[in-house]
Amino acid sequence: MAPESVSFRISRNAEDLAYTVHALSQRLVKLEQRLEALELQLDRQVERDPQEISSLDNVERLLLDCRALLEMAEPPEDVSYATAA
Repeated sequence: MAPESVSFRISRNAEDLAYTVHALSQRLVKLEQRLEALELQLDRQVERDPQEISSLDNVERLLLDCRALLEMAEPPEDVSYATAA
């Protein structure tokens, strides 16, 4: 093989590798941008509407009040009913 053909093949392979690395880099940049956009979208979904938070707080307070009332209630006495046999 002539040195020129080997040199051409090496150059061609290096050029192909450079093109592939560039294409992969571009894909990586697009994926990073997409990931960032998805993270922002997720963060926005996590942020709740203040009115919704207030409603949920009210529901939580009502549940706590109900639990407190249930705990304060005395258990019913054991009442035995006599049945006529």
